[in-house]
Amino acid sequence: MPKGMFVDTSICTGCKACQVACKEWNGLPHEPSHFIQDPIEMRPVAINFTGDSYDNTGALSATDWRRVRFIEQFSADRSRGRWLFSSDSCKHCNDAGCLNACPTGAIERTDLGNVFIRQDVCIGCKYCVPSCPFGVVSVSEATGTARKCTLCNDRIHHGMGTACAKACPTGSIAFGEMSDLRVRADKRLAQLVALGRTDANIYGYNEAGGLNVFYLFLDRPAVYGQPEKIVVPQKRLPASSAATVAGALVLGAVAIAAFRERGKAEEEGEVKS
Repeated sequence: MPKGMFVDTSICTGCKACQVACKEWNGLPHEPSHFIQDPIEMRPVAINFTGDSYDNTGALSATDWRRVRFIEQFSADRSRGRWLFSSDSCKHCNDAGCLNACPTGAIERTDLGNVFIRQDVCIGCKYCVPSCPFGVVSVSEATGTARKCTLCNDRIHHGMGTACAKACPTGSIAFGEMSDLRVRADKRLAQLVALGRTDANIYGYNEAGGLNVFYLFLDRPAVYGQPEKIVVPQKRLPASSAATVAGALVLGAVAIAAFRERGKAEEEGEVKS
């Protein structure tokens, strides 16, 4: 049975326990671009002030596999406002662009449905990076290989849940079998709608063939920084190829017509002379 995670953003408090647990379990170092070395005390000093509320990552990367987004919405006079939070990560798409693009077979789907990058096979070609519609995959400066969330591949194949779900104090991140998670998500959505939260929606049932990490949002996915019209790059290939072939045929026809016209003009010139 496929495993996954349901992220209920309506009960996320933005505590970042999930970020810490992800770093700790996976042994991920700090993001190199977020720090400089203090020349006197010889220690790294953070310079990653994103200016985006309390978001201290700014983006998912080869070393930041989880990012807690902070969305602040206030009226012009700041008399009214709200904060929205969302713990973001790899979605482990059923139609995974990164997996489709990988030329070496380094990216594979396990028997539990998660998308996993084999570090001993990856050659760092970066084809997977632009193929991810969510901007999840990055190549590590340290290893030269593509890296991203594995859905705690080592933990879930030993009967445990993901580290982020284990650390979440509110139950906002739930790990389990996809069928159970969907029942839970549908029930929670119905509850919120009944309470008047009519903008609440589930993100991930249909996107990219269905996401094994899916979300309950209180507003449109775009408000949370998620794409609303997803096209997995490989799915554009047939249309692009057809357009290229059609264009080539048109250019060929124009060239043949021009060649014939030129030949005809030369023949007429010879007759007159």
